[in-house]
Amino acid sequence: MTEFYPSKVWQYCPWCGTKSFRAGSENYLQCDVCLKKFYINTSGAVACIIENQHDEILFTRRAFEPAKGMLDLPGGFVSLNETAEDAVRREIREELNLEIASMRYIGSSPNQYLYGGVIYYTLDLGFKCLVTDFTNLQVADDVVGYEFLSHKQVNLDEICFPSIRKILQLYII
Repeated sequence: MTEFYPSKVWQYCPWCGTKSFRAGSENYLQCDVCLKKFYINTSGAVACIIENQHDEILFTRRAFEPAKGMLDLPGGFVSLNETAEDAVRREIREELNLEIASMRYIGSSPNQYLYGGVIYYTLDLGFKCLVTDFTNLQVADDVVGYEFLSHKQVNLDEICFPSIRKILQLYII
């Protein structure tokens, strides 16, 4: 599959309709006719580190591309008009049927997310989350499996994205 950056996908100006849309810089496209700019912004995403009573980290297996079958931290995109904290609660409920008791921010890392041949820019926000009851744990949404790994068992080469590896490094080190 060919990879396209937004500047290669967007060719027509959404305001005047002419085929004169070009990259003005890394962060925006500009029309040569009406001179309007379309900014390319980063999408927010959350990644959650959840440990069980044995201090093992809960990893998920990705159901779909990109990185289908690889290990990931549970989480996902922040929806429009949603806080990162609300996204954490929603994503963990959707993917694992678990409730978050508390959370604290760890750090962030930028990422490029290839979906449908287009590269999307994300900022992945890492959270350490406390779950007190794993009784109802079951996978759904875009997750096909899960496993708990001790800190020593984590092989960063098996983790899906550089941003998730960075968040794990911030937490483990």
